[in-house]
Amino acid sequence: MKYYIIAGEASGDLHGSNLMKALYQEDSVADIRFWGGDLMESVGGTLVKHYRELAFMGFIEVVFNLKTILGNIKVCKKDILKFKPDVIIFIDYPGFNMRIAKWAKESGIKTHYYISPQIWAWKENRIKDIKRDVDKMYVILPFEKDFYESKHNYPVTFVGHPLIDAIHNQKAIVLDDFRIQNNLSDKPIIALLPGSRKQEITKMLSIMLSVIKDFPDYQFVIAGAPSQDYSFYESFITNSNIKFISNKTYDLLKIATAALVTSGTATLETALFKVPEVVCYKGSWASYQIAKGIITLKYISLVNLIMDEEVVTELIQDDFNTKNLKKELVKLLAPAHREQLLKKYNLLETKLGGTGASKKTARLIVADLKS
Repeated sequence: MKYYIIAGEASGDLHGSNLMKALYQEDSVADIRFWGGDLMESVGGTLVKHYRELAFMGFIEVVFNLKTILGNIKVCKKDILKFKPDVIIFIDYPGFNMRIAKWAKESGIKTHYYISPQIWAWKENRIKDIKRDVDKMYVILPFEKDFYESKHNYPVTFVGHPLIDAIHNQKAIVLDDFRIQNNLSDKPIIALLPGSRKQEITKMLSIMLSVIKDFPDYQFVIAGAPSQDYSFYESFITNSNIKFISNKTYDLLKIATAALVTSGTATLETALFKVPEVVCYKGSWASYQIAKGIITLKYISLVNLIMDEEVVTELIQDDFNTKNLKKELVKLLAPAHREQLLKKYNLLETKLGGTGASKKTARLIVADLKS
């Protein structure tokens, strides 16, 4: 059968690659065409467009790049018609994917959505479009099933969180070899995860690095995004205690003592690697004001949302500053606080439903197409 997958971000590329592996196991003659990234391309199939050409951050940035976005939608529709898939599988990325889903439904193409748009956070009115345009929805957060079924009378399938599979499938690393290969010292590591888009990295990284002088016994290691070249990060590396590793975030988290993490999927990844973290966010003033008026959630990190309590500290907008960051990092490095946090992380993993999300989803998709 023919599968068309659309993932528009780094996290979608990760989950899309694992879903593709599972689809090939379920359907040995699967023909897959996709929008995604390097991880999906390494599995097989045909890459149409890389996610680095699609990622725009914030309300204002989207407006400025509207012409490019609309052009990509046109290219996508044309490519789908030429490919004639049995199903389109959408992975998150709702601004783009929901537009394609509406058109695909009208065109008589099956639509399956893996990793729901976060309409429980904002744009809840998208439920009307989802009910109309999405044939099957596979959710990965435990509270999403209740949200869709109890609140909106729309049946969905909770498949568990694919990050658990992605992390459990990681190969062990030899610490000394990793340090030598990546020019790291013997000092304990504070990992910096400033995001994947240039706009957010620029805003986040300078503040994250502002506490270096207060922690001379640690090395601060920047997790470089696969979508950005080293040259972009070079201006931030102004101290011998600042190191850089590109496209090895999971390996870095395996050996990190603590982490400063930009809000997003990385906050959950860090928790599942059992690394104490501070969650950080700072957007443009205009984008933040718009978001504040729309989003009514108590928390911005997935860790706190899933646990429904403040497990990890969130420093948002003006609160994300050197003084607060230093204070919270001191807490993370205290043994008693770390022990308490790690217990919460274990409960978090239990809530997420265990391993097998990609296999469950692939099996359900293939079974639906065969029925």
